[in-house]
Amino acid sequence: MKALAEGLYIKHFQYGLGVVTDSDAERTSIDFDLHGPKKFVTSIMMVEPAEGTPPKRSRSKRKKKVAVGPLVPVVAVVGPKTAVAV
Repeated sequence: MKALAEGLYIKHFQYGLGVVTDSDAERTSIDFDLHGPKKFVTSIMMVEPAEGTPPKRSRSKRKKKVAVGPLVPVVAVVGPKTAVAV
């Protein structure tokens, strides 16, 4: 099988409907509606063109990573000679 056109709406027997996101003679990437992105060996994958138009996809926004500082033990002084770790 040769490379598929980018944006082609296809149907896969296991993963269902999806859109071709990248394809060349060796590998094809498909973003499936229910199963997310998958990569296939182009020469052995089994897909067929799907009817209809692909659903609109919103670009997922990256979540910002929250910087977590090192954990420092806190010691509370209760009395003149006792300390308690909190």
